[in-house]
Amino acid sequence: MINSEIDQIFDSFDKNTIFKDKSLLQSNHKPEEILHRKEQIKQIASILAPILRGEKTSNLFLYGKTGSGKTLSVQYVQEQLFKRAKENNKYKLRIEYLNCKLKKISDTEYRILAELIKKMGGNVPDTGLPTQTVYSKFIEIIDSERQLIVLILDEIDQTVKKISSDFLYNLTRMNSELSKSQICIVGISNDLTFLDQVDPRVKSSLSEEEIVFPPYNALQLKDILNNRAKLAFKEGIIEEGVIEKCAAFAAREHGDARRALDLLRIAGELTERDNSKKIKLKYIDEANKKIERDKILDVISTEPKQFQLVLYSIINLSEQFNKEKKGPLFTGDVYNYYQDFCLKNKTDVLTQRRVSDIIQEFDMLGIINVRVISKGRGGRMREIKLAISKSIIEKAKEIIQGGLEYI
Repeated sequence: MINSEIDQIFDSFDKNTIFKDKSLLQSNHKPEEILHRKEQIKQIASILAPILRGEKTSNLFLYGKTGSGKTLSVQYVQEQLFKRAKENNKYKLRIEYLNCKLKKISDTEYRILAELIKKMGGNVPDTGLPTQTVYSKFIEIIDSERQLIVLILDEIDQTVKKISSDFLYNLTRMNSELSKSQICIVGISNDLTFLDQVDPRVKSSLSEEEIVFPPYNALQLKDILNNRAKLAFKEGIIEEGVIEKCAAFAAREHGDARRALDLLRIAGELTERDNSKKIKLKYIDEANKKIERDKILDVISTEPKQFQLVLYSIINLSEQFNKEKKGPLFTGDVYNYYQDFCLKNKTDVLTQRRVSDIIQEFDMLGIINVRVISKGRGGRMREIKLAISKSIIEKAKEIIQGGLEYI
């Protein structure tokens, strides 16, 4: 019985009446034409153009919210630079891209350097060497021939947040130790203010140029979606109003083109599973709920260990309070539980102020709701309530427990 039902599912997918090429809606797809980013692409090209004469350029920082076209634009210019550089044999051009948010890379300066060395064709052990030795190895590989190196460091603010701004400073000072080569940095950040928080000495050494990418508006997102939908879906599949609704949802989320494309792709997948002939408005609503859930779990899985410990404390304490029918949960309760938990497991304990900042971040991410309650002369207290569903809470606990061996 079950086998015949599975065969029916497979048969319906074999017929595939929805997609022509789903990969065009994936976030890693590089379109031939990048809509509504002409000015930013021209600016990037102008700043990096001296590379084609064998000259080191200014360090460049691209700012803008997630899905505003920063990475796509710089990678487009990268391809054009490679095409032109092939015509010039006087020096070698290397452009290396690294996403600093990847968990196994972003934790330490050592790991980032080890990954860059690997990209350059070298090799160092994952751990065990002094960081200065790894720097020396990096310089040795770079300076082994005459070349210009552009390091594109995506989500560079994550590195500064998790390690320190010294890493940036060391990279910029590296040119003084090179005899044959030169390095320039292209940093990409979702945080427009992150450089304001770094050591002034580091900021001074960067000598950077800045380009800010504004969020896409609903009309621009509609153009992007229409452009991709023509190639990704079979004709006549999308109901009227679907593209507009996708664009409206994403425009509310800081003009995130990635979210808009994900919404449309997931709506198509839900349509397919439902064996429907058209992508209807209801599938956009369903896709939006699914993305919200996945986004929260993705944030939880990529946050540093201390963030996870604070969230784990909030979840456990909330469940305990509900079971024992206690009153509301406050920041002080969370800190006491977190502190005991860390001490029992021989883990570093953050200050109450830092834990309070982390709680505020969870509130901004929509994982919890924080309400300030005035106690008159007794001051103010912050009441905490989980803002995620039971199914997400259980999954969040699994993710945190999976990453923390001692729980």
